[in-house]
Amino acid sequence: MNTTPQPDPRDRPARLTVGVVGAGRVGPALAASLQLAGHRPVAVSGVSDASRRRAAALLPDVPLMRPAEVLQRAELVLLTVPDDALPGLVTGLAETGAVRPGQLLAHTSGRYGARVLDPALRAGALPLALHPAMTFTGTPVDVQRLAGCSFGVTAPEELRLAAEALVIEMGGEPEWIAEDKRPLYHAALALGANHLVTLVAQSMELLRTAGVEAPDRMLGPLLGASLDNALRSGDAALTGPVARGDAGTVAAHIVELRAHAPQAVAGYLAMARATADRALDHGLLKAELAEDLLGVLADGTDGGNGTDGIAGTDGTDRVAGTDRVAGTDGVAGTDGGAGTDRVAGTDGSDNGDGTDGTDGTDGPGGDAR
Repeated sequence: MNTTPQPDPRDRPARLTVGVVGAGRVGPALAASLQLAGHRPVAVSGVSDASRRRAAALLPDVPLMRPAEVLQRAELVLLTVPDDALPGLVTGLAETGAVRPGQLLAHTSGRYGARVLDPALRAGALPLALHPAMTFTGTPVDVQRLAGCSFGVTAPEELRLAAEALVIEMGGEPEWIAEDKRPLYHAALALGANHLVTLVAQSMELLRTAGVEAPDRMLGPLLGASLDNALRSGDAALTGPVARGDAGTVAAHIVELRAHAPQAVAGYLAMARATADRALDHGLLKAELAEDLLGVLADGTDGGNGTDGIAGTDGTDRVAGTDRVAGTDGVAGTDGGAGTDRVAGTDGSDNGDGTDGTDGTDGPGGDAR
């Protein structure tokens, strides 16, 4: 057994005082993680009762203050507010003189890179974009989940090492994202993480309607295996009636959904078209079986349940062409819009994870944040 005394993290060089502006689900967890690395949280701002409870649970004895006062106390300030609130917050802090020269200012928005911090940069701050690719609960388990979590990192080249070092100290894995690629990066996370929650929730509702008493227990092994296969093999992991070209089965699905869950039809059709497209491109769906399947998916848009808004033009062209579901990408943009009515408090606490705009996160409002 090793009896050599281990150094106290607080004795490491370059320990920073840390402040949090926006005690949503993300900020307190990151500050608590930095505290484990030896940094010292000194102030946090939060408006709602939920945010105050989170701050008290994850950062006990750290005082609650106004944002300007947080900046006065901290050498490193985490701006963990919804995406849509971030530009106005940064501008306001810079214009009121709250930003100090040499102060590290790090936001956790997935959508934005470092340029959103330009007003603070002109005031002498050092800008960092550190977005954790993780969903947050607002509980201590979030600190544990940061171990091995990837962070989308964007910063001026001269601050790159500092940004990556902070991520590593939080237990994360830094992944460099170019400034102009941040919106695409965030869209990819939202597509995978946020929409996954919607798909799973819909699937559980349908199973309950079908009489399954424990849909979570039924789906757990299946979805776990599907996720693992997809991460390992990509499109080669596709299975099911669409990939096989079972047009009759897909038609039966649509009939049942129209009868029992019409609100799920649009999503089913959109995902079936996208799946058929990928299956065709990768040789999983045989061309001779695709025609009937595409016909079913095209006919499925004419049932008068509000689904032809998603179908756009001809459903067959959508699958055979190159931009079948491009029109649905606009849905991801509503994530940020949903967070705007919480901007006044500059507090992501009631907006999912506070970063997805997810995460509220992002949500990567972040999130997947």
